[in-house]
Amino acid sequence: MPIPRAFGLFLICGLIPLHAADVRRSPARTLDSAFPFQPVSNATEWEARRVEIAHRIQISAGLWPMPSKTPLNPVIHGAVDRGDHQVERVFFESLPGHFVSGSLYRPAGPSLANGLKNGKRAAVLCPHGHWKNGRFYDAGESKAQEEINLGAEVLINPARFPVQARCVQLARMGCTVFLYDMVGYADSIQFPEHRNGPRPEMSSSKPGEWGFVSPQATARLQTNFGLQTWNSLRALDFLLALPEIDPERVLVTGASGGATQTMMLGAIDARVRSAFPCVMVSTAMQGGCTCENGLLLRIGQGNIDIAAAIAPRPLGLTAADDWTVELEKKGHPDLLNLYKMLGASDHYEAHFDIQFKHNYNHVSRTHMYQFANRHLSLGLPAPVAERDFKPLSQEELTVWTKDHPAPSGEQVGPSHEKAVCRWWEEDARKQIQPLLRPSDPATLERARNVLGPALRTMIGRDLPTAGSCEFEITAKEKPSDHTKLTGLIRLRSRGEEVPAVFLHPSSWNGRVILWVTPQGSAALETEPSVTKLLNEGNCVAAIDVFGTTDPKLTENPAIPYSANASKPGEGWQLSPVYFYGYNDSLFARRVHDLLTTISFVRHHPDWKVQSIAVAGMQGAGHWVAAARAIAGSGIDRCAIATQGFRFADLPSHWHADFLPGAVKYGDLNGLLVQSAPHPLWVQDAGEETAADLSATYGVTNSTASLSLDGGDAVAFLTKN
Repeated sequence: MPIPRAFGLFLICGLIPLHAADVRRSPARTLDSAFPFQPVSNATEWEARRVEIAHRIQISAGLWPMPSKTPLNPVIHGAVDRGDHQVERVFFESLPGHFVSGSLYRPAGPSLANGLKNGKRAAVLCPHGHWKNGRFYDAGESKAQEEINLGAEVLINPARFPVQARCVQLARMGCTVFLYDMVGYADSIQFPEHRNGPRPEMSSSKPGEWGFVSPQATARLQTNFGLQTWNSLRALDFLLALPEIDPERVLVTGASGGATQTMMLGAIDARVRSAFPCVMVSTAMQGGCTCENGLLLRIGQGNIDIAAAIAPRPLGLTAADDWTVELEKKGHPDLLNLYKMLGASDHYEAHFDIQFKHNYNHVSRTHMYQFANRHLSLGLPAPVAERDFKPLSQEELTVWTKDHPAPSGEQVGPSHEKAVCRWWEEDARKQIQPLLRPSDPATLERARNVLGPALRTMIGRDLPTAGSCEFEITAKEKPSDHTKLTGLIRLRSRGEEVPAVFLHPSSWNGRVILWVTPQGSAALETEPSVTKLLNEGNCVAAIDVFGTTDPKLTENPAIPYSANASKPGEGWQLSPVYFYGYNDSLFARRVHDLLTTISFVRHHPDWKVQSIAVAGMQGAGHWVAAARAIAGSGIDRCAIATQGFRFADLPSHWHADFLPGAVKYGDLNGLLVQSAPHPLWVQDAGEETAADLSATYGVTNSTASLSLDGGDAVAFLTKN
């Protein structure tokens, strides 16, 4: 049977040059790239997009599924009464042995009558950002006077102690306010450094012996950003557990790095009823610290999208003479349109006081006070004006005292960092391992709800839709009794191209076999199985997946944290979050190529394919396993030779096969079990993998579709 006429015409039309180049060969994206908002058309689309944004944040932060919420064991002590407000010292355990410290501000005296609603008070959570010494920040008299002279501040004490100032004023307005320490700031001494780079002594393949910025932590999505976000969630738990709190009136507000945490909480936790992130949200620089950058975090989204994820709940922003200087033209119009579309125009506001440098100054705080008065239903006469106050000294603020001694010994430094990673890994394993070997339909459903979104986020791609691919022929030959077609499959919407070869037999049976190896199309000339498949009437295809033919792409690039840095100045700038937070891994891009090819073959309306089978051989099995899991019914049959590959064995987080998060979600097993109930052949599965697959296929009543005996792969792929 000759090549179908429609297919031949479709391929020949590709002889018209498309003049496209693979966008993935462009320089890597960084935190200084452009991040425009991705608009939607209606409220239904927005809800789906909002969930997508929230999932990516949670997965990036290592919080999917959510870690176990262990007892906080809060300690509140050392109240200081200032007449119209009081401040108490607080510490609690966000996870066993890891303390979050902070200051709890409450109304007192004449302020007690303010802000009450049915006897309850509004809650305000305040992440502080990267001000020197954080909660203890003192700008000094000269700096304070300078700010007053500029019009940025009005009163001397709020000018000197702006972090304390907003908490005092909000307490006077009738709110209960919790100002908590970022990791490594003020009383958060268990991590002596706020951020670290790679350290050989913190990298180990031994269970429980690694710390952050190690291949082991990166493979499990354990980062400074994740711990900080978890601390913020537990701080919200602490605050909402106080008996006076009205859970319907909750605001989070912070500036700079505190605004990053404000955005993240608003996006992932519906208990946050309103948010006011200052001088952070923009289409430009996305945040420079490791606490603001997570693996996978800003692929397909940026800070405008993340801030928007709270919509239609109330959102307020400020801009300054920094990376937010263009917010009014870039980002703000999108947010305004989104809130209008959702029928909530009165829930969004932005202020553009760009005459001031990066700040949470009196002008910005005053905007926030009016926002809080309205959206927390405090009922105070407007406008609310900030008053001077007597600041607390560091001695009055510190939570560690003689009666409440600070952590020491093994509770501090590298040993504590390893203990945090150990608990995090053990907790995740307890939740995920049962999903790899489900015993009933309910567990299987949870496995799909957890592992599916995780994989799609790590890979960043679904099967492309019908008609989204084009093919350009570069050569057409007839070496014997088959036709060889060489060309490029292009995914227009992504600007990607995949070198491909199709061997089409003279008598085609309607089946296409995609033969995947690291050698790509070259394997078609030497692989005996290919000849056998052709002789049986199968069309055999091969592709050169991204980077396998390019000597410059032998591993993921260890780029500096910023496009503006000619070379990294500090070790923390070498953290992998600065590459994997903005760019797909080589592994993911190779899976993209497989999905593109499968879609091209499967969906073209003029090429009547009866079935598609995919084989991952000679070191390509793990690529195919990921594509198999995502493609679903897009692949009819699949054969995978594992060759013993496991992500956990990779020595570096820059390895070409490295995929952030892969080990957390079950390693290769986590990919393979998502194949059920579709036909799957696995060679060298190993005892544990075989048991996981057998259980999953058993629960889906598809045991007959699973082959683990290492039999003939060709026979399996061509079985009708």
